[in-house]
Amino acid sequence: MQRRYLYIAMGILVVIGGGMLVYFFFFAGSSAGIAVAPGDGTSFPTAGQGTNTPASNGSANTTSAIGSPVAVSARLVKISAGPVVPGEVVTNKKATSASSSPETTITFIARESGNVFSYLTGAKILTRTSNKTVPGIQSASWLPDASVAFVRYLSGENFGTINTYALPANGSAGGGFFLSQNLADIAVSSTNVLTLASGVTGSTVSLTRTDGTRATAVFSTPLSSLRVSFAGAQYLAFTKPSSTLPGTAFLVDSAGRFSRVAGPRNGLVALASPSGKWLLTSYTLGTAMQMELVNTATGETVPLPVATIADKCVWAADDSVVYCGVPVSPPAASYPDDWYQGAAHFSDRIWKIQIAGRYAQLALDFPKEAEDSLDAIALAVDPANTTLVFVNKNDGSLWSYSL
Repeated sequence: MQRRYLYIAMGILVVIGGGMLVYFFFFAGSSAGIAVAPGDGTSFPTAGQGTNTPASNGSANTTSAIGSPVAVSARLVKISAGPVVPGEVVTNKKATSASSSPETTITFIARESGNVFSYLTGAKILTRTSNKTVPGIQSASWLPDASVAFVRYLSGENFGTINTYALPANGSAGGGFFLSQNLADIAVSSTNVLTLASGVTGSTVSLTRTDGTRATAVFSTPLSSLRVSFAGAQYLAFTKPSSTLPGTAFLVDSAGRFSRVAGPRNGLVALASPSGKWLLTSYTLGTAMQMELVNTATGETVPLPVATIADKCVWAADDSVVYCGVPVSPPAASYPDDWYQGAAHFSDRIWKIQIAGRYAQLALDFPKEAEDSLDAIALAVDPANTTLVFVNKNDGSLWSYSL
C-alpha cells in the first residue's frame, strides 16, 4: 500500500514538473524585452451598457505572446509577432530639450490578452501600459492622442451582442464606460464619437462626446446597411460593399442632407480624406478591382494607376498622400466579398499615391524586404507623416516603416 502511494506521489511530481517545463518553454521567454507598467489587474466585463464603470472579476494574464520587436531592415520593424487587434494609433511627442529629438509612439492592443502596449520608434522600447484582461476584442478605434480606445467585442448567448467600451490606455479602473449595445459602426475624432445603429426600419447616426456624454442624433435614413465616418465638417455614409450589388457613397451635412458623391458601383468602398475634400473609392469592374479619387467639391473623378480595396489604405493628416497595400497578383475571386470573408488573401506591396501630381510610387516592397507575404490592413500614419504602421492580416503581426 505504501509503495502504491509512493508511485502516486511520484506521478504527481512528474505532472507538476512537466507543466512547469511547458510553461517556461512557451511563456517565460515571450515577454523578453518588454517593460511592464503597473496595472489594476482587473479583467473585462462580459456585457453592459451606459456610463457605468465595469466591475473587476478576475486577474490579468501577465504573460504575452506578442514577442519582442525585431528590426527587419534599417526602416522596417516587426513590432509584434503575435496577433494584435486591428486598429492602432501613431502619435508624435515633441522634444523636451534642445538635445533630445521628437519621439513617435505606436499604441496598440494585443489580441490574445487585451493588454495595451506602446512602442517608441526612436528608443525601440516596447512597454505594456495596461494589464486589464480584455478577451475577444474584434477592433479598436483610438482617440488621436492615444488616451482611449473604443473597443468592440461580442458577448451574450451565442455571442449575439456587440459591446463598445471606452478602454483607457493606462488601464484606469474608473476611466472606462460603455456606449449603446449592438452598434453597427463607429468612428472617432479628437472631440466626438460617431455611432451608427441599424435595424430593419433603417439607420440612425448619433454624435457623442468622447467622454460618452451629450449624445445627439445627427441623421436618420431608411438605408439599413451602411458604414459611416467623418469627412471634415461633414459625414461620409456608404452602403456596405458587395460585388453583386451597386453601392453608393454620400456626404451628409450637419442638417442631415444627403448628396451623392460616388456610385452606383459594385463593391464600392469609400475612404474620406481628413479635410473631406477628397474621397478615395474602390470598386469592381467585371472581376477586376478599380480605384479612383473623387473631388467632393467639384465631383471630378481621377482614375488611379494602382488598384486595391480602399479599406487597405490610409490618408496622411494633411490630405497630401494616400498609402495603400496593393496586391502584387490578385487571385481570382469575388471582390471585396471574398477578401472580407477570408476566402482570398493578398501578397501586398505598399504604394504611396501623391494627390497633387496624381501619381503612385512604390514605398515598400514588403515581399522582397521581409521575405514574407503581406496582406495589409489597419494602416495608420503619424501626424508628421514619418511613420507608417500596418497589420498583416495573414498572421495578425504588427509592423512599422520609417517613411
